[in-house]
Amino acid sequence: SSGFFSTEGEGVSIGERSPIALIDPIASGRMAVGEAITNIAASSVKVLESVKLSANWMASAEHPGEQADLFDTVRSVALDLCPSLGLSIPVGKDSLSMSSQWSQDAQLCEVVAPISLVVTAYAPLSDVNRIWTPVLCGDADTILIFIDLANGKSRLGGSALALVYGQLGRDSPDVESTETIQQFFRATRELMKNDLVLAYHDRSDGGLIVTLLEMAFAGRCGIEINMPDKDPLSYLFNEELGVIIQIDAERLDDVLETLDHHQLLSNTQQIGTVSSIHKDILLKVNGKPIYNKSTRELHRIWSETSWRIQTLRDDPRCAQEEYDSLLDQSDPGLHALPLSMQNRGVQSPAILSNSRPTIAILREQGVNGHLEMAAAFDLAGFCSRDVTMTDLLSGKAELSEYSGMVACGGFSFGDVLGAGVGWAKSILHQQILYEQFASFFERRDTFTLGVCNGCQMLAGLRELIPGSKHWPNFIKNQSEQFESRLVMVEIMESKSVLLSGLEGVRLPIVVAHGEGRAQFDDHDHLDELRRSQQVTLRYVDNYGSCTQAYPSNPNGSAEGVTGFCSTDGRITIMMPHPERVVRSVNCSWHPEDWGEFSPWLKIFENAKDYCK
Repeated sequence: SSGFFSTEGEGVSIGERSPIALIDPIASGRMAVGEAITNIAASSVKVLESVKLSANWMASAEHPGEQADLFDTVRSVALDLCPSLGLSIPVGKDSLSMSSQWSQDAQLCEVVAPISLVVTAYAPLSDVNRIWTPVLCGDADTILIFIDLANGKSRLGGSALALVYGQLGRDSPDVESTETIQQFFRATRELMKNDLVLAYHDRSDGGLIVTLLEMAFAGRCGIEINMPDKDPLSYLFNEELGVIIQIDAERLDDVLETLDHHQLLSNTQQIGTVSSIHKDILLKVNGKPIYNKSTRELHRIWSETSWRIQTLRDDPRCAQEEYDSLLDQSDPGLHALPLSMQNRGVQSPAILSNSRPTIAILREQGVNGHLEMAAAFDLAGFCSRDVTMTDLLSGKAELSEYSGMVACGGFSFGDVLGAGVGWAKSILHQQILYEQFASFFERRDTFTLGVCNGCQMLAGLRELIPGSKHWPNFIKNQSEQFESRLVMVEIMESKSVLLSGLEGVRLPIVVAHGEGRAQFDDHDHLDELRRSQQVTLRYVDNYGSCTQAYPSNPNGSAEGVTGFCSTDGRITIMMPHPERVVRSVNCSWHPEDWGEFSPWLKIFENAKDYCK
C-alpha cells in the first residue's frame, strides 16, 4: 500500500524463464515478460499500459556466441514485444560476467550461465484489497477454467519435466500472440470488476499439473480434472503461457460471456471441479480415469526437496515437524476466535477526540519498525513522537514528557546476535539514560510496550522495571533461522492494561525474529509468572491448543509463551508484531468479516483509555 492508512498502492510481480534460454534465448526473454504479466494480472491494475517493467539482464558476454544472443534477445524484447504490448522498460541493470572457472585435476573447468532476463513488473493499484490468490474455495459448487494463451501450442523444451530426465528438448514455449495477451488482460479486468473469480494461478514452472496442485495444496482440497484427448504429458507439463481460474458454477454464463466478448472463448476449456470432501487428485481423459492420488501424498512429494534442504540447513527436528504437519489433512488452518463487537477493532470515540496523549516511539540505530508503530498509535488517538537514544542523551528529549513509551522491532546496532541486549546495556551503562528510564518505569501514570527487538531490550532492563523479576531472556530460535510468518496466538488472562478485554481470544499475528525463544533462569520462574498472571500471549496450533511444535511455535519457547507483563500490568513485552496487523489488509489471511481493522487495534485503543 502507498501509506499506513491508504487503500491505494502498487502491484509488483516477477517473471523469468531462464531454462528456456538453453534452447532459445529470444523466446526465454519474451516468456519472462509474459510471465510477469500473467502474475500481475492477479491484482487490480486498471489497464495493461499502466504496467512498467524493470529488466535485469544476465549473461556471460565473453563466452563465444553469447554476446550476439544477448543482442538479439534485447532487441526482440525491447524493440518488438514490449512496444506491441504498450509497455515500456524505464529501468534495468545488467550483469555480463556470469561464468565461473576453476582448475581441477590439472584441467580447466567452466560453468556458463544461460542468458537470463528477470522482469519485474510494477503498476499503480486503486485498491490493494482487490486481488486474486491461488487458494481454492472448496465450500461451493465451482468450476475450474483453463485459459490458454499459447493458441494450443504445448512445447516441452526447457520444461521441468524435460530437465528432471536430463533432457532439454528442441522446441521451447514462446509468446505466440501479443493480441491474445492484451485481450486476456482486458478480460481479467472485467472479471475482477464483476467479482467473477474465486481463485487464480498462472501456468509456469512445472506446467498445468503443478499449477493445479499448488492451488489444491493451498486450499486443502481435492480436484477432478478432465482433459481432452491429447498426449497427457505434453498437456499437463508444457510451460506455455496460460492461467487457471476458479469460478462459481452459477456464474458460468457470465464468465463465458466476458471471455467471448474479448475473443477468448476459443482459448477456454472447462477442465475440472473442486471438492472439500474427497481430497484426492483425480485425472481423467475424456471421462476415463488415468491417475488418482491423495492431495496429502502429493503435497508431501512436492515439499520433499525443501524438507531435505531444511534438515541440512536448519534444526532437523523442526524441519521434520513442519514436514509431518502436512499429514494432517483435517488441519483447520488459521482462524480467529469470535469476538464481541466492542473488541473487533472498530474506531471508538476516543480516536476521534481532540485529546491526544503523547507517546515516545523509541529508536536506536538499526530499528526499523518505528513508522508502523507510530501509525498504529496515531490511529488510536495518540500523538506519536520519534525519540532517538541520542535525543535522550543530549537532553533534546526527556521521557518525563510522555505518557507512554514503546521500544520497536528491528535490528538495533545492525543484524547481529543479541542486538536487543546491546540496546539494554547502552541504557544500563550510561547514567543519564539509566536515571531517565528508571524514573519513567516508577511513574504510575505511564505505560510501556516492547515488541520483538524492543521486547528483548526491555527484558534486559529487568533491574529497572518493577515487577519484572521473573521475565525470561530471549535467545536464538530453535529452528536456527530467522522466522517471518503468520502464526496463531492465544491472548491469556493477564494483568496487562494493553490486552484488557481480549482474554481468551485467538488471532493470527506476524512474527519476524531470529532470537525469540524465551529462556528462563529457573523453570519455577515461568510457574511464578503464570500464577501472578504475567503471561500475556502464547503460541497455539490451528486447533487452538498450546504448542511447541514448529512452525506453529516458530521459536521453540517453552509452553509457547511469547508475551509478558509487569506485576501491575503497565509494562508489556511481546515477540510478535501487533502493529503490523492493525489493518486487515496487512494480514496475508484474515476472516472476511473483519472490515478495515483487525482486533489487534484494541491494544492501542486500550493504551488510549489507560491514558484517559
